[in-house]
Amino acid sequence: MRLSPYRRYLPILDWGSRYTTEMATNDAVAAVIVTIMLIPQSLAYALLAGLPAEMGLYASILPLVAYAIFGTSRALAVGPVAVVSLMTAAAIGNLGLTDPAQIAAAAITLAFLSGLILLAMGVFRLGFLANFLSHPVIAGFITASGILIATSQLKHILGVEAHGHTLIELGASLWAHLSDTNSTTFVIGTAATGFLFWVRKGLKPLLIDLGLASRLADILAKAGPVAAVAVTTLAAYAAGLDTRGVALVGDVPHGLPPLIAPSFDLDLWSSLLGSALLISIIGFVESVSVAQTLAAKKRQRIVPDQELIGLGASNVAAAVSGGYPVTGGFARSVVNFDAGAETPAAGAFTAIGIALAALLLTPLLYFLPKATLAATIIVAVLSLVDFSILKRTWTYSKADFAAVAATILGTLGLGVEIGVSTGVAVSILLYLYKTSRPHIAEVGVIPGTEHFRNILRHEVQTHPALVTLRVDESLYFANARYLEDYITDRVVGCPSVKHVVLQCTAVNEIDMSALESLEAINHRLDGMGVKLHLSEVKGPVMDRLQCTQFLDEMSGQVFLSQYEAMRALGPADDTPLRAAG
Repeated sequence: MRLSPYRRYLPILDWGSRYTTEMATNDAVAAVIVTIMLIPQSLAYALLAGLPAEMGLYASILPLVAYAIFGTSRALAVGPVAVVSLMTAAAIGNLGLTDPAQIAAAAITLAFLSGLILLAMGVFRLGFLANFLSHPVIAGFITASGILIATSQLKHILGVEAHGHTLIELGASLWAHLSDTNSTTFVIGTAATGFLFWVRKGLKPLLIDLGLASRLADILAKAGPVAAVAVTTLAAYAAGLDTRGVALVGDVPHGLPPLIAPSFDLDLWSSLLGSALLISIIGFVESVSVAQTLAAKKRQRIVPDQELIGLGASNVAAAVSGGYPVTGGFARSVVNFDAGAETPAAGAFTAIGIALAALLLTPLLYFLPKATLAATIIVAVLSLVDFSILKRTWTYSKADFAAVAATILGTLGLGVEIGVSTGVAVSILLYLYKTSRPHIAEVGVIPGTEHFRNILRHEVQTHPALVTLRVDESLYFANARYLEDYITDRVVGCPSVKHVVLQCTAVNEIDMSALESLEAINHRLDGMGVKLHLSEVKGPVMDRLQCTQFLDEMSGQVFLSQYEAMRALGPADDTPLRAAG
């Protein structure tokens, strides 16, 4: 059924018209669980981005409402995430700003730019651009980012000053300040980290063993970070840890996020544009991957181009409400799904919960140790680290391994933006190299059949006057000359060859450069007394060829099938087929 334009661009009109009380109840329960999880995460990720803690809360209110209106996933939970927070920190760090107000303004502008880019991609249906980020590159980038993020938070666990955007810089800075470790901060940080690691796997089974229902045990387990925040905050307050050098969150403005405008300074826009583009594409890839996975479990579907609009609207909403770039988070989306979220309204309910927290709870966060937030980040991101991608790509494809390795090493050694750019560049260069030297197989017929296979792999029959070459790639500017040279080398020195047939089974396109190469091949072969033929040409390719003079000038014919070509050309001199292979 064709959706109306309004329902296409406003999915809320579609699912909202069928919304029931039961759905609302399920969404509200899921929202409670996600809110409990999102409050400490929002604060922690703002810390990771180098921003005031309240910006994390602000980025978790209006963006969720915007996605509920424009998004198509029933379970995706939008908000601050680790990788985008790290990229935000790197983008702002490149500006060399020191004034907190300017840093906040830059983050807001970055969210606005990212939102505009995503909206433009959605309107013009440019979601295919995300395909340039292959899965191995994304996996390598996320693994390296997880290591960088965890390392960057060690300074808060140790209570020392450390700076840097690469693993080497961070490691050297941490080592140089290791002697300044604050023992009280270290105890809080390591205790919180250990507790959170245990909560992830050990708390739920323990609660079930104590007789709690599985659903309640799951909710309490998800509340582990909140418990860590509450206990360490109370401890810091009771023991006056601020007087013992423990870094605290400090004053967090309470109230709803202010409605503000991003900066329209063209110099700032030009400085942030590249970072905004990378954040947009990586955030979209991460988000749509999670959304598609969760939708498939309930036999639902998402619309990737509309997801771009939903995420774009979320980032614009983050910008006008004092937040920073957001996207769909894997962990909280899975929690949202498992908690029974039925529609995007669960996100809107979560926004209400975060808004209440911003109104009522922020004064209580003054004594929250930054080490606790750092522990929350470390535990969350280490689950993203997966070095098995190196082994899998090495076994399956050395080209993919090279792309993964380049991404990981580039991200760790040069920073997140250069790292992911390196991965994309290596992937594209390897693709161009591979397709510039396409696999070309000389084929023969399998006895008793009409099937043609590679003469080097199968026992087949061929004819001495007939050479059949199957090109396993579309023909375009990068591989056209390679095909010319291959055919010339095959025919020169073989006076018995009278016909060359290009089997075009795998050729989906022939561009202008390749057409000129085919014309050159035809002319060269004709000069040697050899005819050029084509077989099994696909309809769209034939349509393009019929718009040119090539078919009229070609010395041979176009055959519907390779078997037809062999029957027509092979027995011409009464020489029987011979075995090959």
